[in-house]
Amino acid sequence: MTVPDGGQRGSADDVGPHYLGLGCVTAFVGLAGGGMIAVLIAKIVGALTRCSSDAETGAPCNWFTYAVFGAIAGFVLVPIVSIALRRRSRKRALNSERG
Repeated sequence: MTVPDGGQRGSADDVGPHYLGLGCVTAFVGLAGGGMIAVLIAKIVGALTRCSSDAETGAPCNWFTYAVFGAIAGFVLVPIVSIALRRRSRKRALNSERG
């Protein structure tokens, strides 16, 4: 099926705005999820090193550093992985249509 600009719909170089939308949504999810997972890791590391938690909140030692690095890692890695998997599935669907 051809699109008005002459290209093929579903071709491998079809880089429409759906990748931008997917990247933005997964960047937000990666930011929040990576930060929470990193704080869990900080809690485990704090328990193993016998670091006393904050008396008022129960927050582990150095949790903010873990949260920042985890959020940055999630912000970068989750969109990269999700876009790569989406592109791979689109290529597979295109190849299966060709026969």
